Amino acid sequence: MSHYLFSLDSLTTIIYTVPAILLAISFHEFAHAYVSYKLGDPTPKMEGRLTLNPLTHFDLWGTICLVLFRMGWAKPVRINTSYYKDKKKGTILVSLAGPVMNYMLAFAGMLLYGLFYKIGSGLSIWFYYVAVINVGLGTFNLIPIPPLDGSNVLQELFPKVKYFYQRIRQYAMLLLFICLYTGILSVPLNLVNSTVMNGMWAIVKLVLNIWTFPQGTGSYI
Repeated sequence: MSHYLFSLDSLTTIIYTVPAILLAISFHEFAHAYVSYKLGDPTPKMEGRLTLNPLTHFDLWGTICLVLFRMGWAKPVRINTSYYKDKKKGTILVSLAGPVMNYMLAFAGMLLYGLFYKIGSGLSIWFYYVAVINVGLGTFNLIPIPPLDGSNVLQELFPKVKYFYQRIRQYAMLLLFICLYTGILSVPLNLVNSTVMNGMWAIVKLVLNIWTFPQGTGSYI
């Protein structure tokens, strides 16, 4: 795994990574809860998920995967789609809210990274980690494998897929672990992540008028 941006052998890396992970999962799940609540579903509020407290959204295995593979998940927000005026549209909006929030945080992190880099501050690297973690979390959750957000979107767009998911759901978590451990998903996900990060960096360079490449920031930019 030497090609990843960070290594667990580095205490400094862990110090940078853990706060970025907590930020990413908190905003991801809050976005799910908030959108569902705004669509008329009281369930997230009743269960205390309308919060940015990372402990409320913490999932042990999902967080471990985020640290190890830069891909993972948080504790899912329970919703009740019967409250939505349009179940299909509501489910899709709620499902996409988490990844979209992560991409927004990633861009904010990249923008601040560029800003602090431009003024020569060492704090810039933490914002780079924020961008990397959020892009990884957002992209990973769009994979159409239960219980990830992408599977909810896919089954709403193609209802027949739901029956397939019902058959594999009990094996879904094992399938995800196998895919992460074996690296099957590494190439396509890294390609997507790199494309998103490079696109964000291109915009930041234009906005902040940066024409030199930062040193030691990994393969993304």
